[in-house]
Amino acid sequence: MINSKGKVRGLVTVTVRDCNGKVKYYKNGFWRTLFNLPRKPMVIKHHNTITSQGDGLIADLLVSNPTQNKVDATNGYMRVGTGWTGSTPKNNTGVNTPTGSFKKLDSTFPKTQAAFGSSGQNVVLYRSSFAAGDLNANGINEVALMNGNTIDAKCLAYAQITPSVNVTSADSLQIDWQITVSGS
Repeated sequence: MINSKGKVRGLVTVTVRDCNGKVKYYKNGFWRTLFNLPRKPMVIKHHNTITSQGDGLIADLLVSNPTQNKVDATNGYMRVGTGWTGSTPKNNTGVNTPTGSFKKLDSTFPKTQAAFGSSGQNVVLYRSSFAAGDLNANGINEVALMNGNTIDAKCLAYAQITPSVNVTSADSLQIDWQITVSGS
């Protein structure tokens, strides 16, 4: 009997930059001010959840005639929102409270971290860049990786952004998503 402990896991990195392209910083709270600690940059890393729809999308890719759009250069999008609740991220079909529009993956994504046969061949990288003017929202705390930009799009993965970020119309937001597939 073969017992596989395969996993699909991910990491999301969110970076907020000001109008000059420099990473923005959070304002220091009471404790950071009291202890004279440096400000924290708005570069957030957090794990993700492959959703139930995502499990189905992955399985669909393994059949001879897939029926669903892949999260690829043609159909790959991300969407951000302000409605993270943490109650059932596995069942999410998108963000809970969308802000802004769907954002297409950047032109060279998705791609693997390394060539086939090399370490990193099992890591898929996705990136979406929201330019200045694309967003103007406080409390962005969730993001979804989707296979389209309509109500019918399926959610491959969902992640919390914590701490939340504020993005003004002069700021840009870059989201890097890495999904690692491993068996053992």
